Amino acid sequence: MFGLRMVLRSLSKQFAKRSLIALTVALCATICVAMLGIVFDVGDKLNAELTTYGSNITVQPRADSVIDELYGTASGADAMSGSASSTSDATHSQHSADNAADSSMQRKSETGGLTSIGDSEPTAADSAADGSNLLKESDAAKIKTIFWAYNITNFAPELNIHAQVALGKRDCMAKGSGCVSVPVMGTWFAKKLSLPTGETTVAGIQGMRSWWSIEGAWPKDQAQEALVGKDIAQALGLHVGSRMTMHKMAAGDHHSELVVTVAGIYDSHDGAAQQVIIPTGIAQELANLPDSVDRIEVKALTTPENDLARRAAKNPAALSREDWETWYCTAYPSSIAYQIEEVISVAVAKQVRQVSALQGEVLQKTRTVMIVMTVLSLIAAAIAIANLMASSLAQRARELALLKAIGATDGAVIRLMLAETGIIAAVGAVIGALVGSGAAQLVGHVVFGSGITMRPMVFVLVAVLLTLTVLIASISSIRAIVRVQPAQVLHGR
Repeated sequence: MFGLRMVLRSLSKQFAKRSLIALTVALCATICVAMLGIVFDVGDKLNAELTTYGSNITVQPRADSVIDELYGTASGADAMSGSASSTSDATHSQHSADNAADSSMQRKSETGGLTSIGDSEPTAADSAADGSNLLKESDAAKIKTIFWAYNITNFAPELNIHAQVALGKRDCMAKGSGCVSVPVMGTWFAKKLSLPTGETTVAGIQGMRSWWSIEGAWPKDQAQEALVGKDIAQALGLHVGSRMTMHKMAAGDHHSELVVTVAGIYDSHDGAAQQVIIPTGIAQELANLPDSVDRIEVKALTTPENDLARRAAKNPAALSREDWETWYCTAYPSSIAYQIEEVISVAVAKQVRQVSALQGEVLQKTRTVMIVMTVLSLIAAAIAIANLMASSLAQRARELALLKAIGATDGAVIRLMLAETGIIAAVGAVIGALVGSGAAQLVGHVVFGSGITMRPMVFVLVAVLLTLTVLIASISSIRAIVRVQPAQVLHGR
């Protein structure tokens, strides 16, 4: 009780100087809590931000994957939709740019009539006699049954073909019909699915192309409607509400002709607005490939890659049992891709490397900046507290000398000084933690559009770091207390 009265009396006598220590600790705690709070949550926030820019995993038939790996080529599906990703690396960007430049050419016949628009390279589905070498559309829903099903935020199967289109009702088999060959993609727009688990979900590209500009509306999955690229619409004179003939000669001389309504016209803002996008049912009818798709785009919330994830992506079988379990039970892109292959055995799932690499690189740099700022604030706080304590000790030299003269030990005096500093530092730490939490939320809303989840371990870690900082800052004062000679100080020497 006597010791407590001495501490409180000392604090009241040197309130201004002690307040400076509290302010220093509060500022340090504010920076530490804000920075570390962001460090521990930035991975999820960055991942959620990047997944708004399209899929990060693609699923394709195993046969197509083997050909791509042997010859280093991209399938027609990849070429047409690869430019949708805004996070491509330099090589892929150049490849996409070359494809876009090539596909942007409009080909004309000898008589000057337009014959094709966009990429004219045949796709695997164009030459398929049946769907045996393609994926089944009905298998797509299995993606939501994997271990990390709740991390799958969206997915959309695709059937990429070429078809002849024209404004209005036309007979594309007739000479001079004016029908033009264009790339066509059958997919889901916002399809409601009933999962084997009894749950329902909505999947489709409407939630995966947030950066597209749409004039009109997205087509309905069960309607005879189409979403037309801006370039095709301009070339053919199509508008929202226009009727459009679609004709295709599939393998085996199978002819299909349908009339669809243009529900919307899209601009992808990346030079790839040269596709007609229709529901999968219409594309399958045109190509005579029921229940068939040649690609599935998957958007998943993933954990940034590390060394374990990179090793597993090369060969999961080479991992030790412990590493394999850690990898499988962590939402790495490679582990989610592996689990998709487990439920769709005829498919190969690949992560979009550009997205994963960018996420890991940006995350590492962001965390490094935050940690450096935290360390610098701790160093600055330690220096400031040391100077303030040294100044306080010089002013209280006679008081401390008198305590030692009447029998107080060095240890008792040191404990008194540490108790005073500890109390005022604790007050500053609490205030700083509250302000730091608010600052983290402000940064979260400004940068990511959502709040930062403050984990309890952040406050525990900051408390430990501040305690160590105060103790280190007190070392010089403790040494000065030990060297105090009561007789000399009291005699003014």
